[in-house]
Amino acid sequence: MPDQFECIVVGAGPAGIACAHELAKAGVKVLLLERGEYPGSKNVMGGVLYRQMMEEIIPDFYKEAPLERPIVEQRFMMLDKESALTFGYKGLEWGQEPYNNFTVLRAKFDQWFAQKAVEQGALLVSETVVLECIQENGRVVGVKTDRPDGNLYANVVVLADGVNSLLAKSLGFHKEFKPDEVALATMEIVKLDRKVIEDRFGLEENQGCTIELFGDATKGILGTGFLYTNKDTLSIGVGTLLSGLIKHKLKPYELLEYVKKHPMVRPYLQGSESQEYLAHLIPEGGYYSMPKVAAPGVLVVGDAAQLVNAIHREGSNMAMTSGRIAAETIVMAKQAGDYSEPMLDHYRKRLMESFVGQDLKKYKDSTHHFDKFPQYFDQYIPMMNRAASQMFTVDGSSKREKQKKIWRDIGTVKEKLRLARDVYRAWKVMK
Repeated sequence: MPDQFECIVVGAGPAGIACAHELAKAGVKVLLLERGEYPGSKNVMGGVLYRQMMEEIIPDFYKEAPLERPIVEQRFMMLDKESALTFGYKGLEWGQEPYNNFTVLRAKFDQWFAQKAVEQGALLVSETVVLECIQENGRVVGVKTDRPDGNLYANVVVLADGVNSLLAKSLGFHKEFKPDEVALATMEIVKLDRKVIEDRFGLEENQGCTIELFGDATKGILGTGFLYTNKDTLSIGVGTLLSGLIKHKLKPYELLEYVKKHPMVRPYLQGSESQEYLAHLIPEGGYYSMPKVAAPGVLVVGDAAQLVNAIHREGSNMAMTSGRIAAETIVMAKQAGDYSEPMLDHYRKRLMESFVGQDLKKYKDSTHHFDKFPQYFDQYIPMMNRAASQMFTVDGSSKREKQKKIWRDIGTVKEKLRLARDVYRAWKVMK
């Protein structure tokens, strides 16, 4: 393997592969390094792939990619211990080409995506750990790996090494992330006959459904659970801030088991067989936690740049977009023969002007707000369930009497004012 490249990409997740694909397509000599046995072997996400961002990289990718099901329905369940207030949207237009979103299994999809980058000309090397960046005169000029004679050099290095990004940390781009800036998601893949899946979720062949779980799914801690349909498996999982797990002394696998046994979730899983158990850290700090993403000879993309919109459960789309913009910036730098920080900083500017930066800025205070005021999850969701039970129970009471009782149950005038204030605060951080 030669030791000189035009670009080295560290990490073969959605961001790194997207970057390598676009660079190779533009004729840039690029090396893609992956620490796992193969791309996807160590990568985890809930399992939703957003078509538009992938389409910008590989048009009509859905005709050959190893996808699970096109999503035609998104449901949201506000859980109390023995009830659920459910709402959502089902649109058959989402089930027609070119589709909207898909469920995927990363072990399959990432391998396919990486192979597409290889077909464009990228060199993929797996089972290789990057130990540190090589710097000369204040500029990153390559990476040191765990292989014999493992120093590799390039005009620019792209860090796509995930939420921890020890490489970005070693460069001084960020400090150790705090427990309230990182979530831990645990997930299990369970096998179930495809016809049973379709019957239970009200789907037809080649249709998928996602269910987001709030409230009691996380025992009132800030976070969400999820249940996604694949071809002949289900992805069931839960993610919460590390600070919440520490505060409540909860173990991640205990929370996952709690969700699986919840009376509103358990019927979906009945008769299933466990196939795989996964865990993964997710960046939740958002806008305020973004590290430095451009410096002489180096760019930071994807989870390593904290590019996750926790409110809308978006990460892979932001990752791929950041990888694409990084590649376009590197191509521009190559043409100019300039890999200085002012040149590479075009990546940061374009990223923040895109939907990625705009959405991160829009929701910059949301995670902190909902973490600071846990009553949204441990008090207001149960309150909504009790109110729904009151209204939908036919017991001879008039609806006006029921409305009065719901209003009384909210509590004192002070408690009502607190509720109104919290609703306003939530609207303000989400607007």
